[in-house]
Amino acid sequence: MESLINRVIIVTGAAGGIGSAVAKRLATQGAKLLLNDVGCDVDGNGADAAPIEALGRDLQKLGATVLVDSSDVRDPGTIKRLVERAYSELGGLDGFVHSAGVRRESTVLKCTDRDLDAVLDIHVRCSFAIVRECGERMIDAGTPGSIVLFTSATAFFGAARQAATAAGSAAVSALVRTAALELRKHNVRVNAVAPTARTRLTEDAPLFKSIRPESMGPEQVAPLVSFLLSDLAKDVSGEWIGAAGGRDYAIGARESTGAFLGASHDEAAVAAAFGDIVRG
Repeated sequence: MESLINRVIIVTGAAGGIGSAVAKRLATQGAKLLLNDVGCDVDGNGADAAPIEALGRDLQKLGATVLVDSSDVRDPGTIKRLVERAYSELGGLDGFVHSAGVRRESTVLKCTDRDLDAVLDIHVRCSFAIVRECGERMIDAGTPGSIVLFTSATAFFGAARQAATAAGSAAVSALVRTAALELRKHNVRVNAVAPTARTRLTEDAPLFKSIRPESMGPEQVAPLVSFLLSDLAKDVSGEWIGAAGGRDYAIGARESTGAFLGASHDEAAVAAAFGDIVRG
């Protein structure tokens, strides 16, 4: 894609899964990349720089301009440092993809504060930092930009044993809508992608036990992300887009027509009209 040639893009969670698929696609399209991955396990513990360094070498052999970083984006100041590194070492910043994530499964009654913090740190606090740091630098530089944050369908539909993920994803989705409104006048776009793909975070899910191993791969999500980073999406901001097995689709919030009950209505009137309230 010509509009991505020499564009500077940061990708977190780039060593595997969707992040890796996105990085590879962007590299083949001529983007200059700063790839980050701490190399933790699916729960967010541990660190291993080897996977991100290996990916960097592989893409460099293909002729791509790639820098790698194995710091933990959850640490204070890491996002700011990544943004500053893009400007100082690659000459600017045109896009940021936050695909890093962790998995903490538990029912809402058994979700500990530690589990909740682990999910909120990587999904919500990092997303806030990304919007803030990218927005400030892009505005100061007077250049347009695109931010792609990953969310989850659990934010909209819920899922058993996914209380922390659902709460964090809902916060990210709300952030995307608000940030898009605030940054639109500065030509900084913010969108959310809710992927359904077989990765190490999701491969144990019941959905993937019933379909072929090659179905719903992370490579099928990457074109949507690269589109959102490109000039083809210059008028797209504040969207929630799902991607699953080659099907891309919009996810939306709905306000029903409701029922007008009068200024002095009582509980019985609410009960009588409740079907119209929720489905009208």
